[in-house]
Amino acid sequence: MALSLLAAACSDSGSESGSTTTSSAVTPVDQATMQSALESGAKEFLLPGAVALLRTPTGTVTATYGTTERGGGAPVTVGDHVRVGSNTKTWTSTVILQQAQEGKIALTDPVSKYRPDVPNGANITVEQLLNMRSGLFNYTETPELNSAMDTDPGRVWTPDQLLALAYPHPPYFPPGQGYHYSNTNYVLLGLIAEQLDAKPLPQIYRDRLFGPVGLTSTMFPDLADSGLPAPNSHGYFYGTNMLTIDNPALPADMQAAARNGTLAPADVTFDNPSWAWAAGSGISTADDLATWVEALTDGKVLSADMQQKRMASPEPTDPNNPSAAGYGWGIAKFGPMYGHTGELPGYNSFMGSDPVNHVTLVVWANLAPGVDGRDPASTIAKNLIGQMYPQ
Repeated sequence: MALSLLAAACSDSGSESGSTTTSSAVTPVDQATMQSALESGAKEFLLPGAVALLRTPTGTVTATYGTTERGGGAPVTVGDHVRVGSNTKTWTSTVILQQAQEGKIALTDPVSKYRPDVPNGANITVEQLLNMRSGLFNYTETPELNSAMDTDPGRVWTPDQLLALAYPHPPYFPPGQGYHYSNTNYVLLGLIAEQLDAKPLPQIYRDRLFGPVGLTSTMFPDLADSGLPAPNSHGYFYGTNMLTIDNPALPADMQAAARNGTLAPADVTFDNPSWAWAAGSGISTADDLATWVEALTDGKVLSADMQQKRMASPEPTDPNNPSAAGYGWGIAKFGPMYGHTGELPGYNSFMGSDPVNHVTLVVWANLAPGVDGRDPASTIAKNLIGQMYPQ
């Protein structure tokens, strides 16, 4: 999920990652330009459907492409529900930061204080879970999970079963000594959030985030729930999880077959998403994602002090490339925009907001990843950002 995080897609516009200094001047695109960019990207990535939504001080512009089902179905609409993958991490991290404001937890606390089963947990801080610098192995990289997703897509996974996949593997690096995007971190944070609030995670999200922000079309499913509320868009996936476990790109012959129409993607809409849980099981719409990412960047869900620290938290994901996309406390920085991306088989989404120029962009696609391994929605978003910030 969201493995690329647009790391090579957007430069930092000349400011330090995490800085809240003035963004570059923005040139908003009009509806025709956005429609053209969406259609071009959708055709390039063989998408059945896609949506783009842009909010600026002058209003909202939307573009849609295709249908909710491959080869048929209803036309895609901005109100369609989709799986938003790792955008869910912004919910989980915000809950933890709210709990820190309330004195229930400190970001400097060792993870072992809440989960004594975590390997080397006495030396891993809560903050290192938030910013992907714990070193804990990513359970979604295990053959056990990927083969099970192929052979038993309806399987219901518990959070502890997911952690059990990760723990036997050695860490990527000592705590704080590197960066590696690991969903294990966010499953742990979800369990800690439940422990602190003494509530199930779906209720925590509703009480703390969805209700106060007014996200009426956003939800977090129970573990056994693999449905999508209406209206929704189906999600499609080429190949298998095991085939793409090490490289999301299909082999060259399969890419050619997909492009000439002799290889069809699988409909994975109703595969159970419990394997992603607090790291990526969320459901939303384009409009709700825009509302949420604005709340995330404008400080509507945190105190002023915590918000300032969060916005300063992203650091380059590639230490050898200071202009690479930054990642911090459950928030990424893409040039002038802050937000996140999300991907799981069948869906890819991007949400970003520039809090200085008050520009918000959301793009989703109902096929992911692309046959060449790229994230369709994130790539379309990159192109739109490039047009809005041409310098």
